[in-house]
Amino acid sequence: MSHASLTEVSQSQRERLFHIDFKLRFLGLVNRNDLVTRFGIKQAAATRDIALYKELAPKNLEYDTKAKTYFQAHKFKPLFECSGTQALSALSQGLGDDSVSQPSSLIETDIPATLNTPNLDVLAEITKAIFQEKAIKIEYRSLTSGLTKRNIAPFALVDNGLRWHIRAFDRKSESFRDFVLNRISKPKIFDEDIPKEQTREADNQWNRIVEMHLVPHPSLKHPDTIEAEYAIKDGMLRVQVRAAGAGYVLRKWNVDCSKEHNLEGPEYHLWLKNTPTLYGVDNLSLAPGYKPDD
Repeated sequence: MSHASLTEVSQSQRERLFHIDFKLRFLGLVNRNDLVTRFGIKQAAATRDIALYKELAPKNLEYDTKAKTYFQAHKFKPLFECSGTQALSALSQGLGDDSVSQPSSLIETDIPATLNTPNLDVLAEITKAIFQEKAIKIEYRSLTSGLTKRNIAPFALVDNGLRWHIRAFDRKSESFRDFVLNRISKPKIFDEDIPKEQTREADNQWNRIVEMHLVPHPSLKHPDTIEAEYAIKDGMLRVQVRAAGAGYVLRKWNVDCSKEHNLEGPEYHLWLKNTPTLYGVDNLSLAPGYKPDD
């Protein structure tokens, strides 16, 4: 393919080119067997894919005839973009080199144990309800009410860094709420139109965007360390989150939300400089040190 470009490449071949690019970038090498094992293609097809990649990015790889392997070239520049989350997930859980049910990491990794693995049958029923825009009957356990039966209109899955939630309209309390996934049981979808006032568009906390100005905690001896860790430029990190998730983010990163940055402890590396931005956010009981104005 002369003057090849990614726009001329099929989706399946793009995936194989991404695989080549990813392994070169993060592992420093790739060979034909990587493609044969991952995609179940023939050696000849793998050779064509590598040849196409070399045409698209000729300065990205060099061939070692003895090792029969392509290595990352000195002037390597990635052909594909990927997020940090995507890269870490692939490195720690694999790029599909093994069977789908038994992923293996590309390098040695250690991931914290998961204490609240979801029931996949429950999860599947909930995600179907979200995708099909249906209401669902559930049994739910809360710390305040114990076991109750509820009808909810779910519209999103939410990862708060510790556990997964369902964002939904709760017809019992007539409000939008977060439901912990692992506290839900016996879900059952029922075919009923969801009124507009119970949909995502009516959830003010979900639709409101809060901009938080985070700075290294003033008590730190070497604030430049935190600036480097969080890629803080000009002394401030601007983070935009949904109001519905603001409390979770602040708790997850142990952000001191007190006006005078008076929380003490080695866990507080960041301080929220613009506390007024949190006015009207519902879940501020989770925000470390936050106290509303009188």
